Amino acid sequence: MRATDQVTVGRTDVSVTRLGLGLAPIGGLFSAVGDEVAHATVEAAWDLGLRYFDTAPLYGSGLSERRAGVVLADKPRREFTLSTKVGRLLVPGGGDGQGFWAEPTDSTPQFDFSAAGVRRSHAESLARLGLDRIDIAHIHDPDDHLAEAVSNAYPALAQLREAGEIGAVGAGMNQARALVQLAGAGDFDCFMLAGRYTLLDQSGLDQLLPLCQEKGISVLAAGVYNSGLLADPRPGAPFDYAPADQKLLDRAIAIRSVCERHGVPLRAAAVQFPFGHPAVASVVVGARDPEQVADNVAMVEWEVPGTLWADLKAEGLLPSEVPTP
Repeated sequence: MRATDQVTVGRTDVSVTRLGLGLAPIGGLFSAVGDEVAHATVEAAWDLGLRYFDTAPLYGSGLSERRAGVVLADKPRREFTLSTKVGRLLVPGGGDGQGFWAEPTDSTPQFDFSAAGVRRSHAESLARLGLDRIDIAHIHDPDDHLAEAVSNAYPALAQLREAGEIGAVGAGMNQARALVQLAGAGDFDCFMLAGRYTLLDQSGLDQLLPLCQEKGISVLAAGVYNSGLLADPRPGAPFDYAPADQKLLDRAIAIRSVCERHGVPLRAAAVQFPFGHPAVASVVVGARDPEQVADNVAMVEWEVPGTLWADLKAEGLLPSEVPTP
């Protein structure tokens, strides 16, 4: 598989590259990046042929959108796909409310899943990006706001899609169960599933991925390294933004050992694993500098033998029924 291969999203005419660039890191996730490195990171992705970019107002309280827009606004608009998210408005005041973002701004994210909030979020994202169109709009983290997401946010996005102002409607979450509920409540084109279909967590396979395949909803798999444990398993490595417990660490180390026997980096196995399921259209991986972008591309294109997946199953590190590439 080539990282630059393109597939369509759901039943739309929107396309994504098999590898998408996640833009949370250039918003200063965990540590500062700065404008120059952020711009170089997006340029590096473009130069390597990536054409799907994912951001959100939450990421650095607008920093990610602004930094991405500086680069993408100068690119041919028809040649790339941009997704951002709704469900949080940026309001005056410092502090991100999460403790994840290292570069302070004068804005604070505030949940708002109302129809008016969705329309305002869409307009403000366009302004920060300096673009005239957003291709995919995701309802972002509606975990505690599902009723409002269904009754207000989704209809507002469906109207924007009907009017041709966006190309596809999605939702992005760190859990599968609520996405199953959303799939039954609206006509979604795609879902961004973060951390729930990885070498360490296949909970997305229980209901969500088969349902998406049945309904023609494309899955954009994010968080494939589970915040870092599957990139570099070591004591203190994070799993879902918190230090991994010993059981998870031991399992990640065991998976790495199998990969090493086959001459495959653990990162390559982690980033390619989701493609085993036909519902997965793209894997979205973040990068905070050009070197990480290049590594992500190399990992997607690394040749992983079928015997590696077979050995992971034989050693009980993957369930036997899990589909593999």
